[in-house]
Amino acid sequence: MARTLFDPITLRSTEVRNRIWVSPMCQYSATDGVVNDWHLVHLGSFARGGAGLVFTEAAAVSPEGRISPQDAGIWNDEQVQAWSRITEFIRSQGATPGIQLAHAGRKASVNPPWVHGTAGPDEGGWEPVGPDGNAFGRLLIPRALSLAEVQEVPGLFAAAAERALRAGFEVLEIHAAHGYLLHELLSPLSNSRTDAYGGDFEGRTRLLMETYAAVRAAVGEDAPVVVRLSATDWVEGGWSLDDTVQVSRLLAAAGADLIDCSSGGNDPRQEITVGPGYQVPFAAEVRRSAGVATGAVGLITEPKQAADILADGSADVVLLARELLREPHWPLRAAAELGGEVRWPEQYLRATW
Repeated sequence: MARTLFDPITLRSTEVRNRIWVSPMCQYSATDGVVNDWHLVHLGSFARGGAGLVFTEAAAVSPEGRISPQDAGIWNDEQVQAWSRITEFIRSQGATPGIQLAHAGRKASVNPPWVHGTAGPDEGGWEPVGPDGNAFGRLLIPRALSLAEVQEVPGLFAAAAERALRAGFEVLEIHAAHGYLLHELLSPLSNSRTDAYGGDFEGRTRLLMETYAAVRAAVGEDAPVVVRLSATDWVEGGWSLDDTVQVSRLLAAAGADLIDCSSGGNDPRQEITVGPGYQVPFAAEVRRSAGVATGAVGLITEPKQAADILADGSADVVLLARELLREPHWPLRAAAELGGEVRWPEQYLRATW
């Protein structure tokens, strides 16, 4: 039986009301990692609008793991308290709150996009860290992590995951895409280490697998854990779709619940052919070849387009970002066009008469 956008999906002990999920979108609006009213309204609007699962922006697992000084975090209890009222509101609207756990690695200490450039010390910036001393394009030159520091990373993610559960999140996503730390270790283009975390496929995937294991141990068997991967670097000699399938098999065997299939972000030389649904084939191949549930992302804009992705078995969920910024109530429109069921807020029921 073909899946529809409005079928619930159950991951471990969590049932998500539909398969329209909100992709993480950085807002660059937090103070010392603490989220505020902007995040409440931004994320709450998607829950009110009928989305099934609402992922936060990348929440840094440490201060140095932020992309910018204005990034959200989940490394202390003040942040837990701030997130709690957001998860409570998301849940009150019938949606499932999810959080993306992240470390920016060598792409850290930049200003918000509307400011541009790297963040200096007088702007709250810091020295970024990475697998080695090679920078991403014109960003700051990172300090190479020591072996001991690399081995501390899984613990940072695990502690953040435990805080996330206390904050009321029900689904956790490990960010291993878009050229941030875990992706940097995966790709031979950004990882020239010669110790146990570099070299061959096993070495380059070691940190991701250890991080997944640490997060799973921290949250137990009930909480779903999703992993976001860049399916390809879009650069010859870089991380490839075959690599993604192979590591997805390992993650699935370890218990990962879904692979969120994005791409790119790790090398300025990338050449991406962009078009409607251009990343959907990655989700389809991972789902087919690795035997794991997948999420499809990338220029998914129309309800029928999204519905067809699920109906033909390319993915188990679709994740929207920019389209939801333009139209936070997109799921309600999709339900009207396709004949699906989405709960309207009681305050809006009059509009459906």
